[in-house]
Amino acid sequence: MNKPVDLRSDTVTRPTAGMRAAMAAAPLGDDVFGDDPSVNALQEKIAGMLGFEAALFVPTGTQSNLCGILSHCQRGDEYIVGQMQHCYRWEGGGAAVFGSVQPQPLEHQPDGSLALADIEAAIKPDDPHFARTRLLALENTLGGKVLPIAYLQQASALARSRGLATHLDGARLFNAAVSQAAASGTDARSEARRIAGLFDSVSVCFSKGLGAPVGSALCGTREFVARARRIRKMAGGAMRQSGMLAAGAAYALDHHVERLAEDHALARRLAEGLAGIEGVQMEAPQTNILFVDLTGPARERSAGLIPALANEGVLATGLYRLRFATHLDVDAAGIDRAVATVRSYLRA
Repeated sequence: MNKPVDLRSDTVTRPTAGMRAAMAAAPLGDDVFGDDPSVNALQEKIAGMLGFEAALFVPTGTQSNLCGILSHCQRGDEYIVGQMQHCYRWEGGGAAVFGSVQPQPLEHQPDGSLALADIEAAIKPDDPHFARTRLLALENTLGGKVLPIAYLQQASALARSRGLATHLDGARLFNAAVSQAAASGTDARSEARRIAGLFDSVSVCFSKGLGAPVGSALCGTREFVARARRIRKMAGGAMRQSGMLAAGAAYALDHHVERLAEDHALARRLAEGLAGIEGVQMEAPQTNILFVDLTGPARERSAGLIPALANEGVLATGLYRLRFATHLDVDAAGIDRAVATVRSYLRA
């Protein structure tokens, strides 16, 4: 049987042979004491790449965002965030539960941004009736969409002018950077630094498109990261000999950034293959995530599509709206198998 084609998420990647070798060879210490050389090297690497003073290695992106928000905000504060951002919708309400920090969610514009006028209107006056607005949190990419750099500049400038800190959930920051570099004729690493430089703190995930098995990093000033380290400890995220995990992340930064363009090309291949099928609607993917909306007869038969794909070794998620994510463990043959299965099922 052909190998499975897992398009559920870019979190399902497995370490490559080179990454496994780097992990096995990693020098280790105790990161709680601050003397794991591999963790320290990773933190210095990602902070330097993105132009920050310091970084903190944490187990998950959820914990990275939690440490970030709680390092910016105190009890009774609030952060402005989008309705569909991960740190609001899919992280269990952690900032509210653990930090008594209130989210102020806003609707997204079609391109994934938050309207500047909506951000401005959501900032509370200095009045004891209201939570104190302290932070603007954005996400890039959002659902695979790249927030335009001009918008990020305007939004961060607005936040600064109103005394707000800024945090970027950059779980797929390097996907955004690769796409932006292709459009502007620059390189992905400089574009990642350009995006990150607009924010006071940035969370970066290593276990999605970059392909490491575990981990994220939170970047900011030394003082900010010191606060975040205390919160990481309270949240149970302080690990011991975590250098093996950090070495995988460092390998990913060295070898897997530019190759994200291959994932973007595969997502376009998938979209092109599904184009023209009756009842299939979609926007052209900007990075590695494709959403497919089913209408009419296709919608009526949608309940059987995911099982039909699974029978052919193709894994995906959704019902009326399907979500496909490409990554380093997917190739063109797998994409073509997914296209053929969807076409066959919907035309039956």
